[in-house]
Amino acid sequence: MRFGLLMLFCVCLSATFAQTKRFVVAADGSGNYKTVQQAINAVPDSSKQTTVIYIKKGIYKEKLVLPATKLHVQMIGEDKDKTILTYDDYHARKDSTGKEIGTSGSASFFIYGSDFSAENLTFENSAGLTAGQAVAVWVAGDQSFFKNCRFLGFQDTLYTFGPGSRQFYLDCYIEGTVDFIFGAATAWFQNCTIYCKKGGGYVTAASTPNGAAYGYVFKNCKITGDAPDESFYLGRPWRPYAKVVYINCDLGPQIKAVGWDFWRNEANKATAYYAEYKNTGAGFKPNGRVSWSHQLTDDEVNQYTAKKVLGGTDNWNPLKDK
Repeated sequence: MRFGLLMLFCVCLSATFAQTKRFVVAADGSGNYKTVQQAINAVPDSSKQTTVIYIKKGIYKEKLVLPATKLHVQMIGEDKDKTILTYDDYHARKDSTGKEIGTSGSASFFIYGSDFSAENLTFENSAGLTAGQAVAVWVAGDQSFFKNCRFLGFQDTLYTFGPGSRQFYLDCYIEGTVDFIFGAATAWFQNCTIYCKKGGGYVTAASTPNGAAYGYVFKNCKITGDAPDESFYLGRPWRPYAKVVYINCDLGPQIKAVGWDFWRNEANKATAYYAEYKNTGAGFKPNGRVSWSHQLTDDEVNQYTAKKVLGGTDNWNPLKDK
């Protein structure tokens, strides 16, 4: 009986491994591919299999695209600080027709495929401080999961593009200046370091769609940086119904006492939803916050769990699935 169960277990285990493709990317030629885009291109279209792309240490200067047909892709870096996916486009750069590529076009990495995950990687836009809008990662795919990753840039570093897209960021480092986390997705940031760089700006510029129950939730995050004291807002509404909540976060002195900005439109004060719950640190000054923001009660904060925010109709649980 025990032998029979063991055989059944081995068969099931073999079947599980058979459902996973594995590629190795190494710039020195020691892997299956020398570039990350070559590995992405090799992922079977519309496959139900998981494809793991293991990326060895190195700087990969590529403008990357994960198409919507490339599903269930996992990218794993050999070393978070030494496995760098980078490019240097910016919004005002001209394309072959002489037209500016714009903010979206500036992204170093476009992610359209759903059920994408990344771990131990650095995503960078190296255009620099004076380049203006220069996106490191543009994420539209649903069920996107990032763990122990770095997002490097200045203005508009992380573009959580997709309305209806659910995204989870765990133990990540995200840096920037103006609106450096922005977009329409529903996104959960947990145990992340949010680094406000010199120059001042806005941590978030959410464009949450009207009717969406949730926008951005920051849980147990640390807001820090080398920017001067009171030079950053927690956020401003890129669209009228922006939703951003900070829960149990450590807010550094870089955060302005007023907390939030209404982006030169008084009407945004009535539609945007900005809230906090039991934050700490020099930047947490609830008595100085704008009157149209909220300090959540114990009952209200119960609505903010990863399961409720990201679960959807398919009960997505990234911590369980990954």
